[in-house]
Amino acid sequence: MKTELPLASFVVPLFNTGGSLPRLLDAFRGLHLAGGWELVLVDDGSTDGTGNRAGLLLQDLPAKVTLVELARNFGEHAAVLEGCRHAQGQFILNMDDDLQNPLSEALRLLAHLQGTDAEVVYSQYEKKGHHWMRNCASRLVNAIATLLLDKPRDLYLSSFRAMRRELVARIVAYRGPYPYIDGLIMGATNRIDRLEVRHDERALGSSTYTLRKLVRLTLNLLFDFSIMPLRLATLLGTLLCLVGLVMLGDVVLETLLVGRIQAGWASLMAVITVFSGAQLLMLGLIGEYVGRAFMTASGKPQSLVRSVTVHQPVP
Repeated sequence: MKTELPLASFVVPLFNTGGSLPRLLDAFRGLHLAGGWELVLVDDGSTDGTGNRAGLLLQDLPAKVTLVELARNFGEHAAVLEGCRHAQGQFILNMDDDLQNPLSEALRLLAHLQGTDAEVVYSQYEKKGHHWMRNCASRLVNAIATLLLDKPRDLYLSSFRAMRRELVARIVAYRGPYPYIDGLIMGATNRIDRLEVRHDERALGSSTYTLRKLVRLTLNLLFDFSIMPLRLATLLGTLLCLVGLVMLGDVVLETLLVGRIQAGWASLMAVITVFSGAQLLMLGLIGEYVGRAFMTASGKPQSLVRSVTVHQPVP
């Protein structure tokens, strides 16, 4: 007998979720959605026993739940992509595990997506409940994405989004080791919409997003979805060459017209330092691209699944 596929799949990555896990699952216990729904939880290498606790708390949920355990921490974007590969719904909604985006707002995203021809709907916030430092980092990443990905300037790239299955099928085909979901979406569709939603303060615990993770995300955006850094390096090299020619011309003219050679150890060292630093910067940019290409060609995995457990609802 063929099982009817659900209308919506909720994909939630888990990482050291801790005390927020019961609250997260309680929110789904009372969910009733015409057309059915399923929950896909991805334990992204938690070290606090989140995966084991999740397995014990899923028994009485009223819908199918798929618990995917990754072999180690691969990052939010890799975890979400892995969750999307296990999702079977017509619409896929991405949510964080802290419920700062309430389930009621996820249903609003779903309804908005159903009522338009968009393939993805991003959440917009009048006010975010994150720490000011993370808000600043998010604005920086969005500014870079606007420059590199031709993202609409008024679109905020949020991890709280709803997508159609057709779009998800296109982006999960990406198997590179440095995923950035919004970059994949921008390259796979131009049918993008937005909806303003509520963003609550975090009820328990603290964000697991660190400065290192934000830097790694920014590097993925810079080096895996654009060659803009290489073009900037070319521009910098050109400008330095022009500066060097101007300085050389100044020395030649001074020698011919005045009859003495310009002296100055400090200025000479400063110029050498600037030019050497620029060369190292450009070599570093090229090396980053070469290194990532090597890791991709050598088969570095995007994620590794340790186990997949499916919990069916009790009739």
